[in-house]
Amino acid sequence: MLATRIRRWKPVALATAAVLVGLAAPALTATPAAATTTAYDSTYYKNAVGKTGTSLKSALHTIISSQTKLSYSALWDALKSTDQDPNNSSNVKLLYSGISRSKSLNGGSSGNWNREHVWAISHGDLTTSTGPGTDLHHIRPEDVTVNSIRGNKDFDNGGSSFTNSGGSLTDSDSFEPRDAVKGDVARMIFYMAVRYEGDDGWANLEVNSSVNNGGSPYMGRLAVLKAWNDEDPPDAFEERRNQVIYDTYQHNRNPFIDHPEWVEAIW
Repeated sequence: MLATRIRRWKPVALATAAVLVGLAAPALTATPAAATTTAYDSTYYKNAVGKTGTSLKSALHTIISSQTKLSYSALWDALKSTDQDPNNSSNVKLLYSGISRSKSLNGGSSGNWNREHVWAISHGDLTTSTGPGTDLHHIRPEDVTVNSIRGNKDFDNGGSSFTNSGGSLTDSDSFEPRDAVKGDVARMIFYMAVRYEGDDGWANLEVNSSVNNGGSPYMGRLAVLKAWNDEDPPDAFEERRNQVIYDTYQHNRNPFIDHPEWVEAIW
């Protein structure tokens, strides 16, 4: 059963400026994420509720680090469940393009869908060994060619369209997902920055204000990702996905789907 989420609107400060490398901060006009309560607040999140800043981040890290880890090959079948098209149970819904494609068309050829790492694998050398590079919370099905176009680019606004973009845009150093999944992308990035803190043999992943992070363990752009979290709140698809991962696969949750206002509380 999906977690019951109750929105309680209250003032939540929204950053109106950010220090960006070589660029002016984008205007942030989105309504801040609503405060919520869920059925998990008195159980799963009990040691995090009421905290802010580094205390909240630390508490969430401890909570979500308890998980079942998947192999890279196990992701194929998992994605067929987590990302099933709600309108066609034979298909998966591709993240950036929004295309509904047959579950059987998974692979590496043109016309197939493959495993997109939203936190780019090269940002911190995640590899595809069991660990952050196989964490289902940030891995989504995507068209092989679109996956290649995104590459390892950081996230930012702007760019040009491309074949099967679904409204997503790209330029030489960044990628902008379609509007319907901007918040999904942001919350996956924030999950990774909390889950992986460098205490388990993997890199300490952090969100920063750059779009040229290359092989460093950072993903940007922070101000834009925060705005996307506010502009595109969790929908039924994202909430179901979080629940399936929790119930069936990893047995941990993305806290920013349950509590999108915690993004502002930490960053």
